[in-house]
Amino acid sequence: MNTDPETPVNTPSWLGIGALLAALGASACCVGPFLLLSLGIGGAWISTLTAMEPARPFFIILTLIFIGLGYRKLYLTPDRCAVGEICATSDNQQRQRLLFWLGSAFILSLLAFPWLAPFFMA
Repeated sequence: MNTDPETPVNTPSWLGIGALLAALGASACCVGPFLLLSLGIGGAWISTLTAMEPARPFFIILTLIFIGLGYRKLYLTPDRCAVGEICATSDNQQRQRLLFWLGSAFILSLLAFPWLAPFFMA
């Protein structure tokens, strides 16, 4: 286990959760109304969901920072695992990297959604 008190044990998972939440914040102006309209829920109040549009650049930058920190943690920093721990196995490392890239692809698609939404609303 990680015995360093300054480093959280599940740092990559917190980075992924942070990136996902920031991406949801960045795409809230467009994904929310699109999902509601897809479900048949409509009304004039849906236009108020675009109020998050001015904060979108902040959320995009925050998302990219979290993805960059996750990349740094998985590829650039040396492992602090002792021999025999679960984090020292290459299978676990490969699984973490696969989940990182799948999660990053999903998160980046959420960020690109406002530009791709007009193609779905024909």
